[in-house]
Amino acid sequence: MTEINRKTKETDIKCKVDTQGNGKSNINTGVGFFDHMLEALSKHSGIDIDLSCDGDLHIDAHHTVEDCGIVLGKALKDEIFPIENVERYGNATVVMDEAATICALDLSNRPFLVYEVNLSGKVGEFDVELAEEFFHALVMNAGLTCHIINERGRNKHHILEASFKAFAVALRRAMARNEKLGVPSTKGVL
Repeated sequence: MTEINRKTKETDIKCKVDTQGNGKSNINTGVGFFDHMLEALSKHSGIDIDLSCDGDLHIDAHHTVEDCGIVLGKALKDEIFPIENVERYGNATVVMDEAATICALDLSNRPFLVYEVNLSGKVGEFDVELAEEFFHALVMNAGLTCHIINERGRNKHHILEASFKAFAVALRRAMARNEKLGVPSTKGVL
């Protein structure tokens, strides 16, 4: 289990992550839809996440969402690396009614994000472009190469939820144990 606390002038975050968990979560960011997405990420990745954030929501949710991505990313990096005896690569397509989103990722220790989820507007009080900010902060701090691509959909809630769940399932598959691989790289290190 990794515990990270981060306090800035904009947010005060306390976070515990256990990649060997059971997908249990205790999330409180003050942003209801974002809490729902993080709970789905925890459940479908099998990662226990305990996260609370006291952010400057009187301005908007941007700092809260981005900073939670930073902290979760750092915690994941501490949990995942150095990697050994895992699959390394994972992918998933998740459907939510009419929406389908794919995620492919690599525990590469070379952070890069491709995010092709073209949405605007809000889901509840959540600005949908903040999902990209979250994933960018998370993968950059976790050392993941990640592609999230929405294939189809009309309902913003469904599209975003499929995106978070696809990421979660791809991450779970990438972290799956495979004793035959040792360090899953021809370089011998990641």
